[in-house]
Amino acid sequence: MKRDVFKIESGVKINFTKGSRKQNIVTMVENCSTGKCECMSDETKKKIEGIIVSGEDGNVNIDINGAISKDEIEEALAKSKVINP
Repeated sequence: MKRDVFKIESGVKINFTKGSRKQNIVTMVENCSTGKCECMSDETKKKIEGIIVSGEDGNVNIDINGAISKDEIEEALAKSKVINP
């Protein structure tokens, strides 16, 4: 799975392509939202105002709104057990 992370005005956008499955991405976001993962610190989680998952298998997007940096998101993605089994 390929992923690209972009800084946008409202926060950070992630685009997953090449074999990405939307359900896996939704699971990752749900785990993060409910505290079932340890991919990011509580301090970083507090910066997030909202997360929207869109797209379809092979082209899935996550829009993360808040005062969060691209580096913080890339670090969290590297630790995710859902997308990095």
